[in-house]
Amino acid sequence: MKIISRGKNIQVTEGLKQHIDKRIGKLEKYFEENTEAQVTLSVTKDVHAVDVTVLLNGGMLLRAEEQSSDMYASIDQVIEKLERQTRKYKTRVNRKSRQQSIKDFNGAGAPVPVEDDISEPQIARVKKFNMKPMMTDEAILQMDMLGHDFFVFINGENEEVNVVYKRKNGDYGVIEPEF
Repeated sequence: MKIISRGKNIQVTEGLKQHIDKRIGKLEKYFEENTEAQVTLSVTKDVHAVDVTVLLNGGMLLRAEEQSSDMYASIDQVIEKLERQTRKYKTRVNRKSRQQSIKDFNGAGAPVPVEDDISEPQIARVKKFNMKPMMTDEAILQMDMLGHDFFVFINGENEEVNVVYKRKNGDYGVIEPEF
């Protein structure tokens, strides 16, 4: 697994890098060798945040972030979250199709949520991503893996842009365009 660590307002020391490598090493058993993990460490006041994005083959993403008052604790918490997430969805994918694993599941990435601290609405970020045709259940899986409330995708059945979203009662909805 290729691990890329970078810091915002913090120097990524050798000790931090070794801790990250050791903890993410626990996840290697779930992924192929050429899987890439991007780790971003940041410090704002006394808040130590860790954001990890794992880029899987086929364009799928796993993402988790954690904050605490200690950087090492944040790293441990985010890895535990990713491990739970990975086990959960690997089981779901294997249950759905015994021949297919999370390592070679096809899908597309989704935008990262943006937190706004301002009172006036404005575009804070524009995110572009490759969209690959997929079935609705694949889009739901990708949305859940990213922890988002909605996911934009190209429907593999009709080649149209659709949106899948999570409803308040826990069910899912699909928005299809009508021209």
